[in-house]
Amino acid sequence: MRGNGLWSQLRRPPGGRDARVMLLAQGVDRTGTGVWAAASVLYFTYVCGMDAGRLGLLLGVGAVAGIIGSPLSGRAAERFSVRGLLIGCHLLRVATMALLLVVQDFTALLVSVALTCLAERGAKTLEMLFATRVAGERRATYQALFRSVANGGYAVGTGVAAIGLAFGTTTAYRALIVANALSYLLAAALIRRTEEPAGRGLGAAAAEAEAGAKAKAEASAAGGGAVPSPWRDRGYLLFVLLDLPMCLDDSVLNVGLPLWLIHHTDAPHAVVPAFLTLNTVLVVVLQLRVSGWAERPGGATRAVGWYGVTLLASCLLIALSTGGGPLTASLALLAAAALVTLAELMRSVSSWELAVSLAPPRARASYLGVAGMSQSVQKSVGPVLLTGVVMAAGPVGWLALGAASTGLAALQRRASLRRLAALAVPERVPVAVG
Repeated sequence: MRGNGLWSQLRRPPGGRDARVMLLAQGVDRTGTGVWAAASVLYFTYVCGMDAGRLGLLLGVGAVAGIIGSPLSGRAAERFSVRGLLIGCHLLRVATMALLLVVQDFTALLVSVALTCLAERGAKTLEMLFATRVAGERRATYQALFRSVANGGYAVGTGVAAIGLAFGTTTAYRALIVANALSYLLAAALIRRTEEPAGRGLGAAAAEAEAGAKAKAEASAAGGGAVPSPWRDRGYLLFVLLDLPMCLDDSVLNVGLPLWLIHHTDAPHAVVPAFLTLNTVLVVVLQLRVSGWAERPGGATRAVGWYGVTLLASCLLIALSTGGGPLTASLALLAAAALVTLAELMRSVSSWELAVSLAPPRARASYLGVAGMSQSVQKSVGPVLLTGVVMAAGPVGWLALGAASTGLAALQRRASLRRLAALAVPERVPVAVG
């Protein structure tokens, strides 16, 4: 991997000036998102007076809207400017945050949260497409830089939220909403300073560097001369389907570990914040190294295999944490958090790299939109799966989850290698004449 470290890479990222401005915009965006993530549940509970049932419905509708946002934005990017759509997503979130300041009606809040989640997920898909086009084959390095910036911004955002939450007044909560809205506005202004990346639209994308022999092979592998819709491409849908459980590390870290510590171990509750702190530090420190090891399709498929093994080891430690005292349980769960983070680092690179590499260049935007659904679906289903199935089964549930993750990772690796091999068929291979 090129470069001498995180700071050096941030100063000269793959994609040059536009990539640098986009990374800054993403850092600003994630700072605001961190503010709202830390304050939203408390705001809806104490300021809006929602009970647990209505709050659950609100968050559930938002999660569904987020699922829709990925393919919707991917399809739109085939017809319109990625840069313009991304600015529009940020401005929509500015409007929905402003709406929260002036409405208390549940229906209006439901609409506001749904649009916020739709725009947020759509923006992430568009950012992915923007990076793919400006960073080219070094997209894994760009992804590493983005995750480092995003985690740093998110940590700053939660710190800002903690200050506002310490006051606990309605005015303080609304100040946090304004801060979040301003972050989206600033992000939109920064993106406006970039140029539209090459490859917009079906015709332009077909003329990219990957076209030619590879494009023809991809079209043939997808089932005909015309590039199909991702919804009819069974090979790509298999990749997306297998990618859903590959995103469970997020729920394990944010839901599974804290609840398991509280209800099934003697570890002190003060250890819970250390999970996220450890995660943030490790992502910032290790993401570039992991991305250098797992970049390009070959490295990505290798990372997929190691993801399952790493998550299995983490689940084993979680299962064993019930058998010791406070110190043993704390150390086991902290080690599990470190392994979950390592799995997350490998998954973040492999999922993105394979989502791009397995997609036809002429319809890459819509394909990436479908691939982007994995995270949104996981956020909806993952916590329920962990609490209702895995944790309900006790330590055996964690062992079953680890074993299943390892098996599914191996299956995804084999399926990805087969599709990559099919896409790499040389153009000179003769066509049989009947």
